[in-house]
Amino acid sequence: MAGQERAVHLLRQLQRASCRCPAHSHGFSQAPERTSCGKTTDYAFEMACSNIRYGQGVTKEVGMDLQNLGAKNVCLMTDKNLARLPPVKAVFNSLAKHGVNFKFYDKVRVEPTDTSFKEAIDFAKRGQFDAYVAVGGGSVIDTCKAANLYACNPKADFLDYVNAPIGKGKPVTDVLKPFIAVPTTAGTGSETTGVAIFDFESLKAKTGMCQLPPLLKTIY
Repeated sequence: MAGQERAVHLLRQLQRASCRCPAHSHGFSQAPERTSCGKTTDYAFEMACSNIRYGQGVTKEVGMDLQNLGAKNVCLMTDKNLARLPPVKAVFNSLAKHGVNFKFYDKVRVEPTDTSFKEAIDFAKRGQFDAYVAVGGGSVIDTCKAANLYACNPKADFLDYVNAPIGKGKPVTDVLKPFIAVPTTAGTGSETTGVAIFDFESLKAKTGMCQLPPLLKTIY
């Protein structure tokens, strides 16, 4: 009997401590919860996400998408390892097939730093691109996001959009150029977020920008 009472007691404790959001709780109530100190707790949240296209061979449609966007001068970013592999070749072929002009940048650093971000940003500023394509994992996608952001805001200081307290954490108010990501890894989720992460070398700290708009399109 004591064992049964203990089990019931544990179940009640778990129920009280369980997540109360609509997706995870059967006992969710839309009325705000009042805590012991009298304050209410709001469990609602909102997430802006990229459009995602998933399916065998959809990378071959990148050129068509850019053509439909009217892109005339595209920045294609990847790293030196991926540059020789099929995903990048598929994008090359698609761009050529649809007559989309582009410039190629393969100097993305795995685990990017503020220095590698700045090098990609300088490339983007010089290129004056009207669209961006990133083929790779989180490092490539994050680097390309940063390049797009600062190329669209050429007078901004690098720390303007970096998260506080390292940077100023200014909001992104300008409209960025169309951005298509072709992720080659699974794990970071960079293709679905408005976050760009890098290592700030002088402080030996990891930080980033987190107010970027979601990508125009993610293609698997």
